[in-house]
Amino acid sequence: MEETSEIDVLNSICKESKSEGKLTGKNLTKLYEIFGQRFVKAFEALKEGRVKKYVFKPSGRTVWIVVGKERDYLIMPKAEFCSCDDFYFRVLDKKVHLCYHLIAQKMANALEWFEKIEEQDTLYDSLMKEWRKATP
Repeated sequence: MEETSEIDVLNSICKESKSEGKLTGKNLTKLYEIFGQRFVKAFEALKEGRVKKYVFKPSGRTVWIVVGKERDYLIMPKAEFCSCDDFYFRVLDKKVHLCYHLIAQKMANALEWFEKIEEQDTLYDSLMKEWRKATP
């Protein structure tokens, strides 16, 4: 049940932040209590503008990327998937429910605190190939 509550709390704080247009001190504290260093790293990614939302034209396909220390990580929010090592080694092993990239993306989306990049559909395949690479 622990895993469910982690994501539920994040979703609820994101929803509240979206309606208030900001993260309150109380919510920052709660996020830190639940996620610890993962929240610190997620918040850093937000502040540093490392969350990117690519929108491809004319299809309207959307791809979320978090620029990490090693490379760009592909995020699939609906599937709660990230292409980072932490996701493979800790999330899939059920040690944690979310890596910091997913936390950053959820917060960025709720607060509309991301860089929106529009690209042509012709670049979709080559960018996806780049983002899917397992190593830097």
